[in-house]
This record gives sequence, C-alpha cells and structure tokens, in this order.
Amino acid sequence: MPYETAYTNQGFNLVGSRVNRPDGIDKVTGRAKYGADVNAAGQLVAKVLRSPHAHALIKKIDTSKAAKLPGVKAIVTGDDFPDHTGGNRSMMDILENCMARGRALYDGHAVAAVAAIDGETADKALKLIKVTYKKLPHVTDVDAAMAEGAPIIHDWVRTAGVQPAPTTASNVAQRSEFGHGDVEAGFAQADIVVEKTFKTEQTHQGYIEPHACLAQLGPDGSGELWVTTQGHFTFRNVCSTLLGLDVAKLKVTSSEIGGGFGGKTHVWTEPVALQLSRKANRPVKLVMTRDEVFRASGPTSSTSIDVKIGAKKNGRITAATAELRYQSGAFPGMWAMFGAMTSFACYDLKNVKSVGYDVLVNRPKVAAYRAPSAPMAAFGVESVMDMLAAELGMDAVEFRIKNAAKKGTKASYGPIYGPIGIGPTLQAVKDHPHMKRRLGKNQGRGMACGFWFNFGGQTCTDLNIGVDGSVNLTVGTVDVGGSRASLALIAAEELGIDYDQVRVTIGDTNSLGHNDTTEGSRGTFSSGMATIFAARNAIEVLKQRAAATWDIPVDQVVWEAGEARAKGKQNSNLPPLTLKEIAAKSPRTGGPIAGHNEVVADGAGVSFASHLVDVEVDPETGSTRVLRYTVIQDAGKAIHPDYVEGQFQGGAAQGIGWALNEEYIYGDDGCLQNPGFLDYRIPVCSDLPFIDTQILEIPNPNHPYGVRGVGETSIVPPLAAIGNAVSNAVGVRMNHVPMSPPRILKAIEDAAG
Repeated sequence: MPYETAYTNQGFNLVGSRVNRPDGIDKVTGRAKYGADVNAAGQLVAKVLRSPHAHALIKKIDTSKAAKLPGVKAIVTGDDFPDHTGGNRSMMDILENCMARGRALYDGHAVAAVAAIDGETADKALKLIKVTYKKLPHVTDVDAAMAEGAPIIHDWVRTAGVQPAPTTASNVAQRSEFGHGDVEAGFAQADIVVEKTFKTEQTHQGYIEPHACLAQLGPDGSGELWVTTQGHFTFRNVCSTLLGLDVAKLKVTSSEIGGGFGGKTHVWTEPVALQLSRKANRPVKLVMTRDEVFRASGPTSSTSIDVKIGAKKNGRITAATAELRYQSGAFPGMWAMFGAMTSFACYDLKNVKSVGYDVLVNRPKVAAYRAPSAPMAAFGVESVMDMLAAELGMDAVEFRIKNAAKKGTKASYGPIYGPIGIGPTLQAVKDHPHMKRRLGKNQGRGMACGFWFNFGGQTCTDLNIGVDGSVNLTVGTVDVGGSRASLALIAAEELGIDYDQVRVTIGDTNSLGHNDTTEGSRGTFSSGMATIFAARNAIEVLKQRAAATWDIPVDQVVWEAGEARAKGKQNSNLPPLTLKEIAAKSPRTGGPIAGHNEVVADGAGVSFASHLVDVEVDPETGSTRVLRYTVIQDAGKAIHPDYVEGQFQGGAAQGIGWALNEEYIYGDDGCLQNPGFLDYRIPVCSDLPFIDTQILEIPNPNHPYGVRGVGETSIVPPLAAIGNAVSNAVGVRMNHVPMSPPRILKAIEDAAG
C-alpha cells in the first residue's frame, strides 16, 4: 500500500480505553449547572431591545418612560459604552456588535437593554423605549453586496490584500490568495477541464443551550461573570478591554456548556450585562431567547463559489482554481481566507490558486462553526472532483487516491506536510463493506474528503496530589466534547494510577494563567500536552520525596507503574513506594506535591477524513432519506475512542442537516423569517441513519502521544458527499445547499427542459 498503515500506538495501559465520563451522573441527574442555572441574591433580569430593520439610522432613543417604570433599575444604550479600545478596530467591531452605535446594521442588532426586578417588568420597559429610525438601503446576498451600486455597509472599509491599496469604500473587506505553480500553464496541459459555480446558504450551529450569563460589576471596577462559553479567559480579556477594566479584577467562571460548536467563542451579550450591573450596582442575569440566538448571535457565512479543475486522461490533476465569496455579516471577518486555505488541502497539486473575498452584508456578525468555512469550500471542490472523475471515466475514490496529498506534499496553502492520513482514509473507504452494498431504485452513493488545520495555542495546567493519593487536575480549556475524561486518562497514564483517582476541574480565570479558547480542535491536544508535562513535573517531586525517604540520591530513583523504585544492587533491599504512600507522608517530607505546566502547544497536526453516504430521493416530492453513512478519519491517537467516535458522528449529523434542510431565509425587507427550530429545521433522530465510524491512527509527531484534534474535520465532507450522492440518485448535478425538496425538484425540472 502506498500510504503509511493505520497506527495503533501500542504501549498504553489506560489511554485508548472506554471509561465512564466523569460528568455523566451530574448531567443525567440534573445537578450540572449550565449558563442559566446560577442565581445571585438581589439579581436583576436583563432584556435587550433589538432592531426590527436590516439597516437603519438611529436618530433618537427615548428611554425616559422606561426609566420611570417601577422596578427598572438600569438602562443602557450605545452612549453607555465609551470607546476603551485604543483604536483597535476588531475590538471596536465587537463593541458595536454588542450595542449599536448610531446605526442598526442588521435585523436583531441590539439598540438598548434594561435591567429590572423581574422579566415581566423588563419586557414592559422595552415596550416603553421609543426608537426613531430612518431606514437605509440594505443588502443581504453575498454576490449582490459585491455588485456595483450595492449599499455600502461601512464607509471606512477598504479592501485589504489588494495592490495598490484602494482609496474608496467597499463591501469587500479582504482579498486572500493562496497557491503555487502556474495555473494557466496547468490548464493548458489538461485533457479535460470542469468548471462549476456553487452556492451555500447561511446556517446556525444549533446548540440547544442559548447564550446566558450572570454578571456582577461594582463601582470599584472589580467583578465576576458566570457564563456559558468555550473560552472564559478570552471573554475576560475582551470584556475587560471593552469596559475599561483591569483584567485581574474580572473573574470569569465557565458553566457547563449545552453545545457550542464555535458559536460560543464570541462575546455577544456579556459586556451589556456587566455594564447594566455596574450601573445598577446589583447582579444582572441575561439569557437570550431562541429568536435572539438566531437573529443576533453568530451563524456561518453564506457563500458563492467558483471551482475549476483540469486533468489529464490518466487522472492526474494538472491545475485547480477556486474563487470563494463569503459573507461575514455586518463586520469584517476572516472566513473567506479559511475557505481559500482549505479548499484544495486534500490534494497534491503542482498548479493551484484559491482566492477568497470576505464580504460585508446586513446580517449578524458571522462566527465560527466547526471547521469554519471549510465545508462550503469542500462542497464546491469535492463536487467538481466527482464531475471530473465521471468525465474521465474513473472511479471517484480511485481518482482521489491518485491525487491525494502525502508526506512531503506542498499544501495548497503553503506548508510541507509531515505524516498525514488522507491516503489511508481513502484506502479505507475503498475497502469498506459499505462500498459493497447494492443500491436500489432512486438511490445514489457519494463520497468526499475533508481537511482541517487544528490548533494548539496557549495552555496552562495544574496537577495537585492529595494526601490520600487522589489527583486533582485543573485545566483552563472548557470541556465541550468529553475532554475531562480524556485528560484524566492521560494524567492516570503518566502517573501509573487508576483512572478513578483523577478528578478534572475547569478552573476559573483567577485559578490559572491564560488559556486560549477551546476551538480549533485544541482541547485534548493542548491540555493533554500540558497534562503530560505537569504530571512529569509531579513525578520528579515524587521521586525526590522517595529519595529523601530512603536517603539515597534522586538519580537512583525511577518511577514505574505508579511507584517509586530504587535502582541498583545497593538498593535492592528498598521496597517500592506507591504514589499513595508518598502522598501520605508529604506533610512531613516537604509539603504538597504538585506539577504545573504552561505551554504554547504548537504542532497540532492537520486532520483528514473521508466520508461515504447512500441516499434515496423521492422523485415526486424531492425528499431525501439518508440510508447509510460512514466516517473514516485520522485521530493521530484516540485517547478515549467513545468520544472520538462521538465527534465523528456529531460532525456528520450536523453536516447532514446543513446539506439537506438548514438555512437562514431572509425576506426582501432584510429580516430573518425563520428564527426558531420550528422553521429552521435541524435533524432529529428520525432524519439520521446509524453513522458508522472507523478511527485511523497516524501519529502526530509533535505530540507525546501522537494526538491530532478530531472535533472539526468531520463536518467538512458531508455537504459534498451528500451532494454527490443526491446528484447520482437524480441524475442531475446539485450545486446549491441545502438540497431541500423544492431545490431538488427544480433541478430535475430544469434538466428535463
């Protein structure tokens, strides 16, 4: 086989086992505390007034009647948020997104907020606030926003990444280009060229728990924030900057999280709650409604993408290009850049170019959603890969295998790959029993590949050993997918003790040094690395204590299987000392035993997956049923296989919803028409097949255990895999996601003439 074989990472005692999750009992019994589950004495309830217009000048806000309503304790508008950003444009954008400053930029944009003694009073107060608007022209479509004469969202935006630098305002905030070689020469060498345009609609992460926080901020500038978040250290830094606070004076505690998927990496309402608390001098609780979550928190980009790929008759790709237009909502982002970087990352290409355009529209500020931007790019590229394979008369899997990236490949976005798993995942698809299943009438099969970078970042971890030998591991990465169990396994593996002896705690911002947000599939990778090093620090202390107990040099002590052992014939009479025995004596041998580590966990290791899916399409209704789905992905090392498989399945499930049903629908007035789960339809159990998984383990050489992040990659292939399957089932190429029944029927009708 031309690729490195699956890696089993032999030699572990606990890592790789399927232990019970430590937070399971609390969650199934209702003891776990989520964002809205905490209260404070004397707390107020906050509500937010939001714009009913897609784009409007705020001429006047009259809060006088609301302020006189009994029970109202504080009201804030944009005037209550002075600029403390020091000219930081990205921070200013966050501030303006939290509370409009002079203009409402999208339907749902916050324009005022109240804090009252209860929710009913707060609702009454909102109705008493009178806002005078002057409606302005709006644009919500990405292609329309780029067209000549489109309403300009911000007159200060000049397109970055263009030479010479533009002097006039534009809705194109940034142009990003990646690639190498000579694409024109490459296309000239091609025997067959396929070019196609694709569109994807805006989607939401669909987390069940809405955004919620409890804020308390005193007149002296010290405060606390309890919040549902993927990154409480980042929230502390952002809120402190926006409100002009000392970072050390704001303590932020993360709650349990009822889903995030990237959507809880951004600050939305927290500065508002803190400012209301400062003004009222009382705790303030703010919980978004589902309508607000859809209208005013961060969805994905909608996109418009052109893909062109050429190949020789032998199946070797000679050139590939993509132009990707991503809307970022009302504020500049980096989403098109990610799309351009990931678009061709699965393949070994000599001539390749991707150009991304980040485009402003009158929609909510876009946020991350699990491998942000990559699923849309993969939809375009992997669809054209299937079309090109058909033109060449080649099997779609074999065509990809022939062009797959490998160790030593120069990636389309720049770096040279080390050991990677795209080849093995494709070979596993080819060999999988799923490929042998016979298809019936109106059924189609599709496959696609996906890539994500993964991320390491700043991490800080403490490991403390109690006098009874139990271990408390304190980490700063929020557990969004089972990382506490994985980190407990890693700590127990290093120390040589039982899994049940380790308790993992997510520390607040006063307990540890800075930890980056849990995103980029970094949780287990980065905190796992820090846990390994913290445990090894603690082992050195344990060895020193054992050496002192035996009165021998520490270099004559080794740590094996949870025990300190004296090496050398001269020490053969010394019995081993267990961790529990050493810990019990710690008050008399030097005090507490602990390990600590802070690291910038570089080298996260890129991740690849290949997906295979069978669908059945009803030609009369256009309804699609997913019959079978298989995910094959490289995990580097699966610390806890149950959670790894769960990440694979979760990404695929969300991708199925995105591919077939989910989309934001805006009216001609620029307002969102389906801000709720009744009309924005995420998949339920009856929509999903059993999602089979296969874990491959091609070790990441930059991690002591070979770990790669796994949480994001498996949302990348589904749009394209299902698109290819539906296209094969109906005999018409689908190029618009979601492939809802009306779109499928229209494509069939258009093809029939």
